[in-house]
Amino acid sequence: MAVTKYAAPEQIREALALGVGDVGENRVQQLVQRAAQLGEFHQRRAAAGEDGYASKLNWHMVGRLQRSNVKQLLPHCDLIHSVDSLRLAEEIDAQAEKIGKVQNILLQVNCSEEDQKGGVAVGAAVPLAESIASIPHVRLLGLMTMAKLDASADETRTTFRRLREIFEEMKFEGIAGDNLRHLSMGMSNDLEHAIAEGSTMVRVGSDIFGSDSEENAE
Repeated sequence: MAVTKYAAPEQIREALALGVGDVGENRVQQLVQRAAQLGEFHQRRAAAGEDGYASKLNWHMVGRLQRSNVKQLLPHCDLIHSVDSLRLAEEIDAQAEKIGKVQNILLQVNCSEEDQKGGVAVGAAVPLAESIASIPHVRLLGLMTMAKLDASADETRTTFRRLREIFEEMKFEGIAGDNLRHLSMGMSNDLEHAIAEGSTMVRVGSDIFGSDSEENAE
């Protein structure tokens, strides 16, 4: 997934022309604006059959999400990576019902145990996932986490391994059934470690758009 927080519109259009079909944003307002502008651009190019464009453009919310912003976000967002409480999941459910949508989400888990990071505590992740999986207009597709930016390779692998272990426990318990299939972990600086530990989604900004880009879901 290409995270476009600091990318210029022309950079994003160039990435779309090269086949990028999954775009992540950290802020609700920016996602809504870019989904409208770039979604129309992508749709025209894809409909014209131009080479290189993905058949569909998917928008991912990777930053912290407040309940007050859910209504604005839902019509434009394909997957929310940063759900970390039952109250937020219930707000998403309520707003999704109003627009006739089942919203795809990931549960964010604070596997690095950093106070400043969002995400549910490791020990509370499975019970929370079980509660969220029963909500009718929310579809739990998997889990998300971030490693410490200054962590060693071993610490990073341990963080990602924790998330995979929680994921495997959820699969064993049958939580979310066949919908549970994604581990969103890994950014430009640690994506190799994440992939080695089973990541199915990496959130890449700076390696695509330059060093000023941002992949953190904060």
